[in-house]
Amino acid sequence: MHLLDSLVPGRLIARYKRFLADIELDDGTLITAHCPNTGSMRHVALAGCRVWVSKSNNPKRKLAWTWERIELPNGALVSVHTGRANALVKEALRAGRIALPEPFGAPGGGLAVKSTLSAEVKLDDARLDFMVETEEGERLYIEVKQVTLQEDDGIGYFPDSVSQRGQKHLKTLMTRVRQGEAAMLLFCVAHEGIECVRPARHLDPVYADLLQCAISQGVTVAAYGCHFSVNRITLERPLLVESGL
Repeated sequence: MHLLDSLVPGRLIARYKRFLADIELDDGTLITAHCPNTGSMRHVALAGCRVWVSKSNNPKRKLAWTWERIELPNGALVSVHTGRANALVKEALRAGRIALPEPFGAPGGGLAVKSTLSAEVKLDDARLDFMVETEEGERLYIEVKQVTLQEDDGIGYFPDSVSQRGQKHLKTLMTRVRQGEAAMLLFCVAHEGIECVRPARHLDPVYADLLQCAISQGVTVAAYGCHFSVNRITLERPLLVESGL
């Protein structure tokens, strides 16, 4: 469970310059909020939709407000804050709601006994989000990707535009496997209307090919969905990943 500060509702006017969003709060106040999402936000940044923002009391920030989530026309809630994904995954791992491959995972989910969890692990060629290490020194590297794109077929897709960074992370995961270690790609699906995830071949065919290659080389791929409440997000629903399309 990830707790947020009190969220303030409003309506999205426009998202622009990647990091900016003009929003009208319910009391009529017009604000410019930070948009913590570097992706295209395809089918997500829809003007007129209901949104929620948080406010920071840090006087050094240029923008006090941060855009947190949106309610799409079909009623689905989506977290637009990509920085929340790692915190959601970390909490879910600790709580035993994410299944890990042996010997890193406990039978009921979560970390195996006496395993340690490290974040922001720096390697020679990249930085990965997490590393799980067993008492015997075996290592599992985990890279987290947030999914918010739902196409007209109802399927969730990643990435939502060409992602050279995502391609690099897949290559890094494959390198770890070739060196005798374990690797996992974990899709944090922050769109409550998505039940299945596929690589977005129609947007980034290179990424789709690399994902198939990664799976064939032994990289574990999994997806989990979010549950939303008033000021909370919980990563808890195992979802289907279709990788061969």
